[in-house]
Amino acid sequence: QWVNFSIVSDKLNFPQLYLNTILVTIMMIVGQILIVTICAYAFDRLNFPGKNVLFMGMLALMMVPGQIFIIPRFKLMVNLGLTNTLVGLVLPGLFNIFGVFLMRQFFTGVPDELLDAGRIDGLSEFGVYTRIALPLVTPALSALGIFTFLGNWNSFLWPVIALDSKEKYTITLGLAQFSAENASQWELIMTGASVATIPIIIIF
Repeated sequence: QWVNFSIVSDKLNFPQLYLNTILVTIMMIVGQILIVTICAYAFDRLNFPGKNVLFMGMLALMMVPGQIFIIPRFKLMVNLGLTNTLVGLVLPGLFNIFGVFLMRQFFTGVPDELLDAGRIDGLSEFGVYTRIALPLVTPALSALGIFTFLGNWNSFLWPVIALDSKEKYTITLGLAQFSAENASQWELIMTGASVATIPIIIIF
């Protein structure tokens, strides 16, 4: 029934929840694309001591459950004074091992001749990365952006630990609190979940 949407909008501050979640997601997408692509390009195109060992060790960390790092993350945010802030919510997740692996595989497919042509024309290594390599891997950047969006829009464990005030809640925390307060009113819970999935449907 349509009346459920008005009831949910009265009980939940959806504009604030949406704003917080969108800000966190945008910061995470931009930050991950910057950091992940630079790391991936370095692993693929630059030669430095221990590169292969470091890359294999990084891949091995993909087998470690992320919950193990929750306490060190939280202690780091406490020491930096970033608890209960959106920056503290974003900062620990800016480095994505899967993203580095994904982007490195795409950078491997970029022909060496194109990068060498840029170097011959006088581009620095950073110029080669930004003006030649990145435009050639835009499909991978799109995929990384979509994965990051979905992962952060639905993130619950880290936000519930890092945030205290309701004004900073993301949409998953708002829905969790709403579900706890209206445990027997399933029509309202499902209505809130439907509203929360609208951006995901649009992205799809």
